[in-house]
Amino acid sequence: MTRVSIELVPRSRSGLRAELEVVAQHLPGVDTVNVPDLSRFSTRSWQGCAFARPRYRAIPHIRAVDLNPQAPLPMAETLAASGIDEVLIITGDAPADMSAKVYDVDAVRAIRRFRQELPHIRVYAGLDPYRQSFARERDYLERKLDAGACGFFTQPFFDLRLMDAYADLVPAGVEVWWGATTVTTDATLNYWRARNHAVFPRAFAPTLEWNRAFAAQALAFARGRGQHVYFMPVKADTRAYLEGIV
Repeated sequence: MTRVSIELVPRSRSGLRAELEVVAQHLPGVDTVNVPDLSRFSTRSWQGCAFARPRYRAIPHIRAVDLNPQAPLPMAETLAASGIDEVLIITGDAPADMSAKVYDVDAVRAIRRFRQELPHIRVYAGLDPYRQSFARERDYLERKLDAGACGFFTQPFFDLRLMDAYADLVPAGVEVWWGATTVTTDATLNYWRARNHAVFPRAFAPTLEWNRAFAAQALAFARGRGQHVYFMPVKADTRAYLEGIV
């Protein structure tokens, strides 16, 4: 059965609670919340996910480079106390100012560690259609599966044709969370093109109307394959983006 997640950024605990209430009141199709782990905010992803429980299933993002190989997993206690049994592991970037300690740990190594130390936790990994060639991403995907990943969260897509191509990359039975986000300004469009090398169709327009239409298409795409979808509102009102769609 298709699950629908909303990605909420934990800028503050009060703000996160307010966003969760908006989702509860206006987006009845959402059953899951996923939370990124951003070093500039004091609330870690697993702490933010704890606020979403037990109303929603919750999936915190875990950065592999933050995991000290010589220390216990810092989120294990919170995961257990909150009944969180899924995580998304990404490698993560080093902080721009090098203010935080990071470790030489990649996603594959972190996935393997979670599977060994917290075997009851279902681990998702990232799938990025923009960072490297199709063949290299396929090989990276297979290494993550071999390490113990049960599925993938994609980077947001903007083109159903590209989604269809990557759908064939994933072996049968492996879960996929297809991502969609809002790009409603030229500045955001330029960011996605320059920073993430994202692919946009010629018909793309940085309007809320285009983004809403694509959100509905992405949801139908996921449902048609028995897979999942997550939505990432960026500089857009969550209710205006998704109300009536989920």
